[in-house]
Amino acid sequence: MVVLIASAVGIAIALYAYLTPLTGVNGTLGALIVILTCAALVVLALGLALCGKRALHNLLRVVIVVVIIGTAFAALLLHLWWLAVAMAVALVGLMIDIFRPSPAHRTTS
Repeated sequence: MVVLIASAVGIAIALYAYLTPLTGVNGTLGALIVILTCAALVVLALGLALCGKRALHNLLRVVIVVVIIGTAFAALLLHLWWLAVAMAVALVGLMIDIFRPSPAHRTTS
């Protein structure tokens, strides 16, 4: 859920930068690509939450890491610092998902 929320915040930040005049990146291709990658990250986060197979879950994790790092790098190039912070939060959320025990290994008390 952290990845999903951070991605949605990233879309809002990128849309603001793309649509608002005098942001320095309004109307640029880079800002549009960041909007699209954040939207793809939302879809990937939903897939991660809904997937049940371990191999697909691990594949989605790898793809999400690549997209988060790429989007954060693009945000830094576009001087969208808050978007880079949102991607850092998304990465923390993904790390929580990775290091959390799987449902099969959790014990109930």
